[in-house]
Amino acid sequence: MTPGKIILLNGASSAGKSTLAKAVQRLIDQPFWHVSSDQFVAAQLLPQRRGEGGDFAWPVMRPRFFTAFHRCLPAIASAENNIIVEHVIEFEAWMGDLVQLLAAFDIFFVGVHCPLPELERRERERGDRAIGEARDHLQVVHTFGTYDYEVDSTTAAADENAHQLIAAWRLRSAPHAFQRMAQAFAQG
Repeated sequence: MTPGKIILLNGASSAGKSTLAKAVQRLIDQPFWHVSSDQFVAAQLLPQRRGEGGDFAWPVMRPRFFTAFHRCLPAIASAENNIIVEHVIEFEAWMGDLVQLLAAFDIFFVGVHCPLPELERRERERGDRAIGEARDHLQVVHTFGTYDYEVDSTTAAADENAHQLIAAWRLRSAPHAFQRMAQAFAQG
């Protein structure tokens, strides 16, 4: 079996990752799955939340949820599926986990940027995010690694950004960002 390729989009909440992922999925000349943790939540895979101190409290479930999310990615790609993953990599430990779990795969790591005023406008407009979440994410999300490609979701329409991302993906050369990060993690 040939492992699938992975395009990993990382950015703050409301940065435009879902919109970009859907545009890439629609425009790329190969089949790609679209995977995000929001899809797991929307599918109601999680137990119903209970009080803050209970077994089903989000602070208790959150680490296990993201550990499971990270571990499902190599399983999907190992079955010869190309995937576009959108993520908010909030912790250096998550970055290390992903680098280790995805070491055997062709990863194209993309930073999705958006200026704070626009993030906050989108966050308010969406209505399904805690106000301030995007600001909190923006402070850390781009600090744990290097990218193969970066895009600002406010500089062009999603289809144009997707075309540019696809062109950059086609021209990618080794070592990829994940390969360089794996070497750095191995060295110390």
